[in-house]
Amino acid sequence: MSEENRTTVGEQTEKRETATQDNGEVMQLESENGSSKQLSEFYNYEELHSRPYITPDSEIPENLLHLCHSFGYDSGRRGNLQLLDDNTLIFIAGNLLVLFDVSTKEQRYLRSCSGGGIGTIKAHPSKECFAVAEKGIQPNIIMYEYPSLRPFCILRGGTERAYCFVDFNQDGSLLASVGADPDYMLTLWDWRREEVMLRCKAISQEVYQVSFSPYNPGLLTSSGSGHIKFWKMADTYTGLKLQGLMGNFGKTAATDIKGYVDLPDGKVVSGSDWGNLLLWEGNAIKVEICRKGGGKCHAGMVQPFALEDGQLMTIGYDGAVRGWDFESIDTADSTGDSGRFELEPMNELLVGHNVCLSSVVKSSQPSDSFICFAQDTSGAIWKLDLSFTYTTPDPECLFSFHAGAIQGLDVSRISHLMATTTLDRTVKVFDFLAKRELTSSRFNQGGTALSWAPTLVNQIGSLLVTGFEDGVVRLLELYDPQRLNVVTGRIPKGDAKLRLKQAFKPHRAPVTAVAYERNGEILATGSSDSTVFFFTVGEKYKPIGFVRVPGPVQALEWTPHSHGENRLLILCQSGHVVEVHPPDPEVQRPGITFHLPELSSRTFRFRSIKSRIKREQEIARRQAAKDKKQKEREERLKESKQPDLEPEEDEEEVEEELPSIFIPKPPSPLYCGFYSSPGHFWLSMGGYDSGFLYHCQFSEEQDQDPLQRQDEPFDFLPVLNADDDPIRSFTFSSDRQLLLCGMHSGSIRVYPLQPGDHSLSSMQAYWALSVHDNQYGHLRHIRCSYDDLLVLTAGDDGNFFSFSLLPPEELKKGMQRKKANVPSPRVGLENEALAQDIEDPAACSIESEKQKLDKDRQRREAELKIAAKRKKLAELNKKFQQLLITNQSLPEHVRLKPEALIEPDGLHELPMSWLGLWSNRFTIGETPGMLVDRPAQPNQSEADMGLWFQTEVSRDREGEGPAVRLVREQVAWEARERWQHSSSENAGRFKDSLSKVVTVVAICSDHRVSTYSLPTLPEHSAQLRHQTRPGWPEGDGAAAAEHGRPRVEPAKDSSMLEEEDLCPLVAGSEGVKLGDRQMERLRKAAEKAEQARAKIEKRKQEWAQLYAEKPSENCEDPQDVQAIVEAKENLGDLKLKSDKDFTMPKHLRMNAERKSTELIGLEKKTREKQTEMNQRIAALRDSKVRLVSQLHSQTQQVLTVQLRLPAHLHRPPPTLPAILPEETPEKRLQFNRATLERYRRLRDQRMQSMEQDEQEDSTYILAQLEKEVGREEGTLSHSASSVTREEEEEGAELSELEEELRREEEIRLLHEQDSLLEQVCFGVYYRI
Repeated sequence: MSEENRTTVGEQTEKRETATQDNGEVMQLESENGSSKQLSEFYNYEELHSRPYITPDSEIPENLLHLCHSFGYDSGRRGNLQLLDDNTLIFIAGNLLVLFDVSTKEQRYLRSCSGGGIGTIKAHPSKECFAVAEKGIQPNIIMYEYPSLRPFCILRGGTERAYCFVDFNQDGSLLASVGADPDYMLTLWDWRREEVMLRCKAISQEVYQVSFSPYNPGLLTSSGSGHIKFWKMADTYTGLKLQGLMGNFGKTAATDIKGYVDLPDGKVVSGSDWGNLLLWEGNAIKVEICRKGGGKCHAGMVQPFALEDGQLMTIGYDGAVRGWDFESIDTADSTGDSGRFELEPMNELLVGHNVCLSSVVKSSQPSDSFICFAQDTSGAIWKLDLSFTYTTPDPECLFSFHAGAIQGLDVSRISHLMATTTLDRTVKVFDFLAKRELTSSRFNQGGTALSWAPTLVNQIGSLLVTGFEDGVVRLLELYDPQRLNVVTGRIPKGDAKLRLKQAFKPHRAPVTAVAYERNGEILATGSSDSTVFFFTVGEKYKPIGFVRVPGPVQALEWTPHSHGENRLLILCQSGHVVEVHPPDPEVQRPGITFHLPELSSRTFRFRSIKSRIKREQEIARRQAAKDKKQKEREERLKESKQPDLEPEEDEEEVEEELPSIFIPKPPSPLYCGFYSSPGHFWLSMGGYDSGFLYHCQFSEEQDQDPLQRQDEPFDFLPVLNADDDPIRSFTFSSDRQLLLCGMHSGSIRVYPLQPGDHSLSSMQAYWALSVHDNQYGHLRHIRCSYDDLLVLTAGDDGNFFSFSLLPPEELKKGMQRKKANVPSPRVGLENEALAQDIEDPAACSIESEKQKLDKDRQRREAELKIAAKRKKLAELNKKFQQLLITNQSLPEHVRLKPEALIEPDGLHELPMSWLGLWSNRFTIGETPGMLVDRPAQPNQSEADMGLWFQTEVSRDREGEGPAVRLVREQVAWEARERWQHSSSENAGRFKDSLSKVVTVVAICSDHRVSTYSLPTLPEHSAQLRHQTRPGWPEGDGAAAAEHGRPRVEPAKDSSMLEEEDLCPLVAGSEGVKLGDRQMERLRKAAEKAEQARAKIEKRKQEWAQLYAEKPSENCEDPQDVQAIVEAKENLGDLKLKSDKDFTMPKHLRMNAERKSTELIGLEKKTREKQTEMNQRIAALRDSKVRLVSQLHSQTQQVLTVQLRLPAHLHRPPPTLPAILPEETPEKRLQFNRATLERYRRLRDQRMQSMEQDEQEDSTYILAQLEKEVGREEGTLSHSASSVTREEEEEGAELSELEEELRREEEIRLLHEQDSLLEQVCFGVYYRI
């Protein structure tokens, strides 16, 4: 829409009101009963619509930002397209309602009145008004008159949070609305009177649509998630009621129903998820309609939308419109058990590929009854002619938009150009000054990040860097194709074009951020695979390397020029922040990987402090309230003019508990951040930690694991009204005097800042406006134009808007141009070949490709080594044949025997010196393990060979001494370990037998309680448990015996070891066979290889047997056959146990094994109960021990006090309880050197007095020893009481002051004595 043709709604409203008052015109909409509401009774739109929020007492103007244009379309919203007249479409864009003129491309806007967004819209059948149902707290439905756009009806109280659908009846007199979560309230309105007729809860799940039957005014239908419901307005004795009947799917799978059509005879045809039509009669499915041969009516979701000219019209997610014969559908009936009716469409219109139709609105003009406008969830609006004639024009795509959330947005540094990308696989470039799209390019994968190259990299501003969901980064070059005509002579199309300059794949997951270094020499790309890749910037971008970070990358921020050192700040979604030094592009890094572990870095991991902040704020609030109350009390005393009166004591208020310290798990996500100063940065967190900006710095200690770090911000800044609405994105104006924030709720905030305020201390007052959808339109991208005159916002609802910082009139005057300047093509661009693109999503990344090349190189080197080894083996084979011949020529006592030649390990068993000699005489033959003799050398005699053998044998025997000693040491160590293990086991058994039973005796009575003695399980129970244990094989006694056998084998005698070690030497002297560790190692390796070959052969046999046993396709599973037989035998057997022919089922029969299992279970439960009781008794015993210890301590304090009191003032302490030996049986095993010395003395005395058996003597001595220990413990408690207070010297006279001090001391000590005795008495008589 051009600025000259654009007219605001307020101006039109004022003009329309003036014309109505001057001419006295009164427009009416007649209702069925004759009542009417005059449309001259309008509400004031300027008072209704939502306005920006401005911090009170601030000087921020209300018109800080002015809406210029809406570029997007929320194509994923259900029913987001309505037709008012032949040229005007209306749809919802965030908090705006857009009225779009098809012919002139002009847009008009209506803001939501609640500020919470718009839920749904619906045009009146007469097209003279339309309903706007909003979202928010207690939202309203507002009726706007068309074309004046003045509100004249407001329907209040229909739902709690949001409306999801509204619809008029056939004559437009009634309006039906249904709410969203949490109430799902269905309401029928007499909207002209602004009154509720009927209301009822629709269902407890999401409702997609509700409508009146066009043939029966008293019937309604609603559908939604997994349901369809049929309603009737019934006249009961209590009045008119809404009665609903839930649809029964029966044998058909339940499905979401997004569309349906009412038939004249009361039936309903609905769609389904799988593409077939469902014919409902009553509340049940009569038949499922499909195509011939069981084909689907549509591929994917299907929605019927109209019934005209004997055809039922349907649309689907396959981009097709089909017409079905109504008579065939109405009389359809299933022919078999399948419940389906096969039918082919009468007419069909394929709109296009990659088209997904979700709603259709028809023209209301009789001349254009076949003209429809369709909503495409792929991001387009289509104009369709459904006349199905030979002259029917092709479908026309009126407009195309992005589909889904905007993933990337950036603006040019030198022109009013904007680039966007989304997951719909397109990259679009807009001229936001002329308010139009310039060009669009489509790729194989969706875009996830976008950045416009700075002027340091590309002076003409023609380079775009775009990241995609498959990890590919593409460099796109923007140019004006019209300027190529001079060179090529061709006639180009369009005002701009994108050309692929280079494509590379640094990541294996979606690219989430791209950023150029401040000098334009390095490009950094971040991804959700937790890596950041660096590239050199030039004509061709070359990889430098990558670093790994602790979490998925959220954003990349290079240090500005004001900082001294150049650093990259990496923000991770997991709450980690990493600062790395940029790599040196000039350094060559040869290696097998691009990983850069040498880059120095610092890590910060955010730890939540919000709960602590809230706690401190609550403490400050309570203290302020106390101070205020105290001040008011003092003022009341002053006003009473009686200063001598004591202040009245207020009733003590019970303070609530302070908020606890809470750390969210998992941690809150990190949304955005930026540098404040070198080493310091601000973070905006989501989730629980929203509502603050956190000022953070890197710790000096960087040795800790980044995943285990816990770093807290050193400062914070509250963000007002943002506890549940965190900051998702931000940008500064070029002079840094405005901070623009995109919020999670889809609103935009503007904070005026003081110049040079990097600490954001002036971030207090703000201007806020709801722009995008409040539920899912998170504002993730916000940018300022290069001249700071325009602001661009993009959200997850698919909408993006442009705002001006100047009023439209001033903006028009300040702009020299009416459209942006598109960069000119480079010289020679038309002669360059197209860059090679990466189209395969599974293509290798740069790192994977380099590792693959290195593996290929290693494979080639290995093949060369294998070839060299094979050549060497061939040579050794030749030498081995010569060795075999030489062996035959040797004397018989030196010649190797056939056994040594047959076994492959024979040569390895020989000493290396022997093999060295034989290598000069023997050669390797073709047959492995065989030696071939050959004639001896002329200069070697048989005597020399025999002498040489004797020397080698004696040398090997002398070398075996240390080996034998080593074996002896190992055996001695094993024996010592066995002894320690056995002694510890015996000590454990002895202690368990002594401390098996614990008895607790009451303090003030003779009651006592003892623990259960838990012996080991009986032998039969252990055997039963072993038999019934599911993990062990049955009947494997040998395995069980092996399982219970100790691992430590009995040690052999050292002499036996020597004999065993010497045996190989003796044998070697006979058979020339020596045993050493190398031979044993090689033998084991050969055994393992043989076992592996046997295992492979066994596995092959098993596979062959498995394939041989594979049943045929027509074979029935024996288990299924057996299950059917058992079901036939047992199904319907309802005989009583008292019947004569009753037979106990197998699974209910009791046998010895089941009864044994039951007994084992009972023993286990009994043992668990006894163990629990033992634990409680032990806890009671421990409590008594602590109490007795406390009482003895308090008694000692009493005796200490009594030392300073006269004897006549002493109060005797109560008798203290004692711990009996049976209460602590484990102490019988506790001894020290003094106890052992006492035991020896008693034993000597006993031996001198009488002579008895050794066992009786030991028992008697232990009993005497326990008595002495008990007497000593008893006397220790009374030893202090024997100490008497020293009497003062007689004749010593005290002064009056000293006498008074003595009396005061006595009073204090008496009080202390009484208090301690009370505590002792309480502990003795009341604690147990």
